[in-house]
Amino acid sequence: METISRIIIVAGLIAVAAGCKFAPVKKSGEPIEEAPPPVAEQPAESEKEKRYVIGEEASLDVSAINDPASPLAKRVIYFELDSSQVDTEGREIIGSHARFLAAHPEISIVLEGHADERGTREYNLALGERRAKAVKQLMVLQGVDPNQIQVISFGEERPVALDHNESAWRLNRRVEILYSGY
Repeated sequence: METISRIIIVAGLIAVAAGCKFAPVKKSGEPIEEAPPPVAEQPAESEKEKRYVIGEEASLDVSAINDPASPLAKRVIYFELDSSQVDTEGREIIGSHARFLAAHPEISIVLEGHADERGTREYNLALGERRAKAVKQLMVLQGVDPNQIQVISFGEERPVALDHNESAWRLNRRVEILYSGY
């Protein structure tokens, strides 16, 4: 019975994620910025835009990995202080990547767990690992082969924001999704 409940929850998350807009891809080495202000919605008219509407039967092709118009463009999941719980927005991001990875078993990813500077180095490494493992677990529940996912934690060692305030700490509490070879 618990399995059926999980399937229903995952199906609901997939349905919610299908109607979401996503931000541009963070390329390796670029700093993560806060989300830009929302842009007025425009109807999808081109075939390229229609291709990215994710339904039960649709899957993204491999070129979607590097396309900023793709739902795969958003690759960072943020966390609350001292937490590895994935929020609704994070679940939507994970759902898009999980559908893609399940449709492309030849592609693998690395989940990098990060923490802000508060806490000991050991605590932050463990927290970053718990965060990355939470993302992996949600992907596996949605059909991704666990062998496609590598988990690594950097703790506080790779901040994207260097200030010592809540705004910077919020950006540093994250898991980044990195596609191997793309």
